[in-house]
This record gives sequence, C-alpha cells and structure tokens, in this order.
Amino acid sequence: MTVQDVSQLFKISWGTVKQIDKEYLQKHYSKPVLKDVEFIAIDEFAFQKGHKYQTVVYDLRAGRVIYVGQGRAEESLDKFWKRLRPSGAKIQAVAMDMWLPYFNAIFNNIPEAKIVFDRFHIFKLMNETMDKIRRALYHDEAFLNNRLVIKGIRWLLLKNEKNLSDEKDERKLLEQALEINKPLAEAYYLKEELGQLWLQTSKQEAATFLTSWATRAWATTIQELRKFVITLLAHRSGILNWFDYRISTGPLEGFNNKIKVLKRKAYGYRDMEYFALKIYALHENRYALL
Repeated sequence: MTVQDVSQLFKISWGTVKQIDKEYLQKHYSKPVLKDVEFIAIDEFAFQKGHKYQTVVYDLRAGRVIYVGQGRAEESLDKFWKRLRPSGAKIQAVAMDMWLPYFNAIFNNIPEAKIVFDRFHIFKLMNETMDKIRRALYHDEAFLNNRLVIKGIRWLLLKNEKNLSDEKDERKLLEQALEINKPLAEAYYLKEELGQLWLQTSKQEAATFLTSWATRAWATTIQELRKFVITLLAHRSGILNWFDYRISTGPLEGFNNKIKVLKRKAYGYRDMEYFALKIYALHENRYALL
C-alpha cells in the first residue's frame, strides 16, 4: 500500500500520512544496532540519472541494510564509522568491489578487517577486457569476412562456455571466430580458465593458480589483457581472502534490486532522509507502506 492509497482511504492529506510514516520509521529503524555485526558488504546504487549514487552498508548475517550514505566517495562512509566506533562491533571482513574510495575508507577506519574482493566484479572486469580485445582485433583485422565474424560474437565471448546454445549454433560460431584469430582464442580460453581460481581447495593452491594464470596471460603480449593482469595482481590479497571468509556482495546486490523496486513504485523520492529510512525498514516483511 502506498502513502497515496492511505491518504485516499482515510481522507487525510498525503503530507500528513508521510509525516506519520516518517516518524514511525525514525523511532523503529533510524539507528540499526551494530554491536553484533561481523561481516559486511559495501556497494552503491544509482538513485538518479546523471551519476547520482548512494552508498549502502549491508550486514551479511542479519540480511539488512545498516547504513545509507550520500554519494560513493570515501567521505560517504564517515557517518557510519562514527556510529561503528562506540558500538563495540568487531568487523572481521568486508565484501566489496575494487572501488578505490571504499578501499581507502576501510583501510583508514577498520584496518584490522580483511577485504574480500567480489569474484563477480572480477568476472565483470574480465568480460569488459574481452570486449576491448575483440574491438581492437576487429579494427586490426585486414580481411572483411574475418572482421564480420569477429564483430558478431561479442555476447558469445562473454558467455560461460557451458551456457552456449547448440540449437542456435553458438558454439560453432564461436569456434569459427577463435580459429581465425589466435590472440582472441588465447584471451577467451584464459577467461574461461580464470573461473577455476575459486574452485581450488585451499588458499595456497589458489595463490599458485593465480600466479600461473597471470604469467600465462602476460605472455600473450595482448595489451588489454596485460592491463587486467596488473589490476588482478594489485588486488591479489583481497581476492585470496575469499578462501578465509567466503563472503560476497551478492546478497547486497539482490537487496539493491528491492531498493530499485521501492524507488520505482514511489516514482522517486525528493526527501532523501525518508528514502533512507524506507531502506532501513525494507528487510521487514510486515512493513509494506511505500
């Protein structure tokens, strides 16, 4: 039920209903208890066009948002640290992507916490690298027919091999493109192999695998792939920390979808404090006023 629905049902103004709802939210949800929080995820979501973001901190065990901040700069988390320090909470690990401002904020405020870089963001970066490689090879290819083959396989290169459809001849089309361009084939098979990193049985095995993979990727001399290797090795510790703390931003990304639905149903929010309070209450099924 929306604020407008309640307003019409009880024949009172929309503003009055909103104010009652806001006061209720402030009383029950404005200060989430932090003392038992150990594992968190940090991510951002876009709430307006034009690169307008909000930062969200998510308690991975409790399954709830415990902080909403404006923007996605390092300072976006300042108010969270002020609440965290006197709470007595001992944050053991933080799941996040490789966004530098968040990394700096964690390092400067809870340096004892281990950072776990989310593998799905690493796969996303690898896929972006594959697309750059494909575009560069397309422009370098001298033969028109070969260029047309390379141009048409973008989504096949980004797909997991096991998801290729034989009914649509996707595997055949991909194999054809890989046969005519060795660098593209090298990059593709390395991309597929990278997924095995998280299948290793120990942190030590994963470290050995990562070193081996990076060495072989660097040896291809493909410049975009080398840039990816540099990024990967620069974040090596956070990647391998997953074997000690098997957490990810996945639950938070799922929760972000609920936030987007909340925003869409209300056609956006002008009162950002009210919007943040709505997010704090979103994990409660019994609270359904939009």
